[in-house]
Amino acid sequence: MGSSAQFLNPSEAARRVGVSVKALRIYEQHGLITPLRTASGWRTYGPSEMDRATEVATLRTLGLSLAQVGRVLKGDPQSVPPALAVHQAMLEDQVRELTDKIEKVRCMRADLDRGHAPAFEELARVMRPASKAAIAFDLPWPWGGERFELHDIRPLNFIVGPLFSGKTRLAHAIADSLPHCAFIGLERLANEGADVQEQIKADPALRARVDEALTWLVEDGASATTALVALVAALESGDPKALVIDMIEQGLDHVAQEALIAHLRRRGPKAQPLFLLTRSCVILDLAAVGPNETIILCPANHNPPSVVAPYLGAPGYEAVATCLASPEVRARTEGVVAMRVA
Repeated sequence: MGSSAQFLNPSEAARRVGVSVKALRIYEQHGLITPLRTASGWRTYGPSEMDRATEVATLRTLGLSLAQVGRVLKGDPQSVPPALAVHQAMLEDQVRELTDKIEKVRCMRADLDRGHAPAFEELARVMRPASKAAIAFDLPWPWGGERFELHDIRPLNFIVGPLFSGKTRLAHAIADSLPHCAFIGLERLANEGADVQEQIKADPALRARVDEALTWLVEDGASATTALVALVAALESGDPKALVIDMIEQGLDHVAQEALIAHLRRRGPKAQPLFLLTRSCVILDLAAVGPNETIILCPANHNPPSVVAPYLGAPGYEAVATCLASPEVRARTEGVVAMRVA
């Protein structure tokens, strides 16, 4: 295989491509890359494998599903123009935000030249990243009435915590505090989704949106199960400005969860805010959390909920990690609240 310096192990390959090791494994499972093997069977990535992995990661950044990436790599570029159009719109939104901030800074400098110092609040607004909304309310029981504030609401906001930490109460409080926000509970799975199916049939526009989303998800390997259809119908309902979803992974297997979170990340930085209660390490893959995502931890000791940075060593990171489990573990422990040994 030539010089060993040209060949990288999965961790180093993932770091250089800018993705997680798990992402490389998913690319491999879908036949998009084929790593070489050492004599002892370990995966290794040479120059050609790295080039292909970079191509896949770039196309995924544009919002293409894994199936669409495969078609593009085989010479079919039809999926690229609409993806580029969406990406261009996102960049134009960012340019507008930056232009607005530049103009505010220019005005502040002009005021300073005239001897008028800007208020601290004005400086803070310019320096702080733009946010869609803000939440501020007194926390319900089991907290002691402490104040909860969230100034940077992002497209994906994960709510995590151990059993009895109050995360569901926090989720309801967020839904009540945000204007035009809906709470999507586990009742979405009741009656085998009969009500959801009737809702979809009665609304052609909703049916079109659900069908489009399911096409992406199925292309990424998910099965259009009752649980997935009910969830997609809630996501595509269109009316609420924000959604709070209880245990978003409920009823979804490993592949469906991978497809779902990839689909939600494709929506971009201006998408409808989602607050996702989860205990799944697939939905909340700590190695894959991006700049448009926030982790909110409800501690076991009923300290106030806090935002946790997605890197090892950050306050609360280990607590978040211990709350998460694979879909297989979640399936085995579903319905188990606690066990006491006599």
